[in-house]
Amino acid sequence: MTRPLTVRDTTRPPSAAGRLWRRAPVSIWIAAAVIVIYVLAALFAPLIAPFGEAQVVTEQPFAPWDGSFLLGTDQLGRDVFSRLIYGARNTIGIAVLTTTLAFLIGVSSGLGAALKGGWVDQVLARATDVVMAIPYLIFTLVLLAVLGASVVNLVLIIALLDATRVFRLTRAAAMEVVVADFIEVARLRGERTLWIGLHEVLPNIVSTLAVEYGLRFCFVFLTIASLSFLGVGLQPPTAEWGSMVRDTAVLIGFGVLTPLVPAIAIASLTVAINLLVDWWLQERLEQRAGA
Repeated sequence: MTRPLTVRDTTRPPSAAGRLWRRAPVSIWIAAAVIVIYVLAALFAPLIAPFGEAQVVTEQPFAPWDGSFLLGTDQLGRDVFSRLIYGARNTIGIAVLTTTLAFLIGVSSGLGAALKGGWVDQVLARATDVVMAIPYLIFTLVLLAVLGASVVNLVLIIALLDATRVFRLTRAAAMEVVVADFIEVARLRGERTLWIGLHEVLPNIVSTLAVEYGLRFCFVFLTIASLSFLGVGLQPPTAEWGSMVRDTAVLIGFGVLTPLVPAIAIASLTVAINLLVDWWLQERLEQRAGA
């Protein structure tokens, strides 16, 4: 007697991330597409841009939009479209570097303050309060005026100032975890503070930190663009969206939309990241409530 043939179902169930994206609204897909486009432009700028970052392509300043220059030229005759693409690489790349450095400083100090407590916690917390009491933009402008408006100084200054915000969030989130029973069990086992912070505390606050990373990136991104617009951020001939708005702002009086292009790039990327972060946070909260 022959056995009946059985067909094994080899299809895999969708992962949690797949299910999450399937029920995402259209606005989230659009936001994700905007972010992907800007990231690809930043990564492959030399291959996409028709001209060089600082290349003068015509002797005519503020040339109109045409087939040769899709977005016209700036006051020096450089192609605005090419500089817009290179600006994505410079602005986004420096913002990612600055935000990552701020998180390395803020998260490590916040975990140390929460785990150590005592005078370590008090010294770090009071020092953070002093720095945060000074208006952010004014403090940044003063430090750049004293130290010089170089890329290294820009990254370090913004990272150190933003690290104070990350420190406070990390410390507050870690304080709720360090009082848990499993932390006391780890201490009784003789685990070191570093091990407890990395293996017990950090995994329990990583969702909060991930959301804050997205929001903090937007703040850093806008700060760099604002400083460049004021002339103390990224220096010429480096392409940067904020400085591009300043360089072509005179065209607004003639009804030319060139200055709005980098401004729209700044706004669209900021809105896209905020939409994605807010949606992801809402989904996480709903999952926790359902669990």
